[in-house]
Amino acid sequence: MTIIKHVITTVLAISLIVTGLAAAEEAPKGLAGAAAADGEYRIGPEDVLDVAVWNNPAISRTMPVRPDGKISLPLLNEVQAAGLTPPQLRDVLMKRLTDYMPSPEVSVIVREVHSFKVSVIGEVKTPGRYELKSRATVLDVLAQAGPLPTSPLAHESSSSAPTGAR
Repeated sequence: MTIIKHVITTVLAISLIVTGLAAAEEAPKGLAGAAAADGEYRIGPEDVLDVAVWNNPAISRTMPVRPDGKISLPLLNEVQAAGLTPPQLRDVLMKRLTDYMPSPEVSVIVREVHSFKVSVIGEVKTPGRYELKSRATVLDVLAQAGPLPTSPLAHESSSSAPTGAR
């Protein structure tokens, strides 16, 4: 009975992981931390951005995107960043800064990506939440989580052969 529970638990854990990762790969348009239709990266929560305003070091800075998807800048206060591509965020910042300076030049660079995360649960060596730096398959994530523990079923099948049979 214990072997059956172990096998069922392992199969359920792997099927949940496969389903979750497949759903994550088919992210809807505009979802933060995903690729846009043209393949450009979309900013996500916890990403770190470099925002530079030409000849204005008081506004230029490196900052994380907050969990609510916004960044905070002097003069502009809160600006929605998550879900936008870096060029789209640059355009938003340039438009909002025109109230304070003529023809601002802005650049937005994604310094660190922290918005790709996946959770691994079940019969693995180290279950938990993993941060991905690029596209990954289910096997890639399972390899990070460590090997599946040896199944008691494998031990039984190798030792259950009749001793006297040849």
